Amino acid sequence: MKALISGTFDPITVGHLDVIRRAATMFDEVYAVVFNNTEKSCRFDLNTRCAMVKAACEGLDHVTVDVCDGLLAAYTEAHDIGVIVRGVRDASDVPYEMSLSTINRGLRNHPDTVFIPAKPEYFHISSSYVRNMLKYGESLVGIVPERALAVLDAAGLL
Repeated sequence: MKALISGTFDPITVGHLDVIRRAATMFDEVYAVVFNNTEKSCRFDLNTRCAMVKAACEGLDHVTVDVCDGLLAAYTEAHDIGVIVRGVRDASDVPYEMSLSTINRGLRNHPDTVFIPAKPEYFHISSSYVRNMLKYGESLVGIVPERALAVLDAAGLL
């Protein structure tokens, strides 16, 4: 079965990567798809975000990294994906994710949603947290995958 993990990944965090790795052990194929969210203002452009996710996922079996600027439902239908995987950090994430799950279940190919709870060591890590660390010049070691940091460093974005 194919599964999709979507996000803006602005930037990808060690928590995102953990969910992708764990999903790759549960499903035949996992698509980690970088989406443009029109409601969010991203710090990094789509190409940089995709490069970070590709670098972070390098060597993971059955994981395909892609980009999409359309609807998630259209992407799942076009790629015959039956499951959407969402990571949840704590109970406050659940109502929002349940709402999205209901919406997605009602669209096109009716994908189910599987929630993967974050490991306790990743509860506090979010892309917003990482962007704040960047803003104040703090180290991203341990909160952004090393290979993704290398992409940012090579692009002069650190």
